[in-house]
Amino acid sequence: MSESVKYEQDDGVVTLTLNEPATRNAISPAIVEQLVAYCARINQDMSVRCVIVTGAGEGFSSGGNVKEMRDRTGLFGGTPAEIRRGYLHGIQQIPLAMYDLQVPSIAAVNGFAVGAGCDLSLMCDIRIAADNAEFAESFMRVGLVSGDGGAWFLPRVVGLSRAYEMTFTGNFIKADKALEWGLVSRVVPKGELLAEAQKMAKQIAAYPAQSIRMCKKLVRDSAAIGLPTHLEMAASMQALIQHTADQHEAVTAFLDKRKPVFKGI
Repeated sequence: MSESVKYEQDDGVVTLTLNEPATRNAISPAIVEQLVAYCARINQDMSVRCVIVTGAGEGFSSGGNVKEMRDRTGLFGGTPAEIRRGYLHGIQQIPLAMYDLQVPSIAAVNGFAVGAGCDLSLMCDIRIAADNAEFAESFMRVGLVSGDGGAWFLPRVVGLSRAYEMTFTGNFIKADKALEWGLVSRVVPKGELLAEAQKMAKQIAAYPAQSIRMCKKLVRDSAAIGLPTHLEMAASMQALIQHTADQHEAVTAFLDKRKPVFKGI
């Protein structure tokens, strides 16, 4: 299998790199398959505590393949029923996999993030942009709707009014405006992007593996549940976490004024 998505691990941090630069990392079936498989692998691997998603070459991802749209091939070919199934069993597996990813994820946006590429960045928990990055919810430019879940993620990131603006106009949002709108957490010089993402990822990965996964689930799921259910979930998670060796080590190290040594248990 060719590496349409490169998987690299450094201690507790995994970097997933979309690796089809010839198409500016357009979302291909191979990218879908490998990205989804890697998310499942990470969920099973307690040594992984944070994930960085980025793109090879000069851009993050150009989204859908416009030539396939024109020629009505690939994801854009077949009968309506076949196209529907193609979405359900193809590109729509990415938002499900990213939503279910148990560890924090950081999108290191190293250039253009367009259409489904923009949406992939929205599926990550945190976005850091290079100063040359640009984002576009560009589906209207080719007469489409967001078929990969972007219309669900976008208003949760930038709010409803700005989500409508990005969707209806298809305008490109430069890095400085993306920062102003809360679309990204920070903007850094292009040459420092991956180092900044790795620095943040390593800070996150230094915390106990069980605790960081439960913290992510608590924050993520709270958007869809009422306060009483949230509080019950939080109480149950606290009860579980307080019986882990790493939580005890965190408190002991804090009191001893030393660096903790976590074992993932």
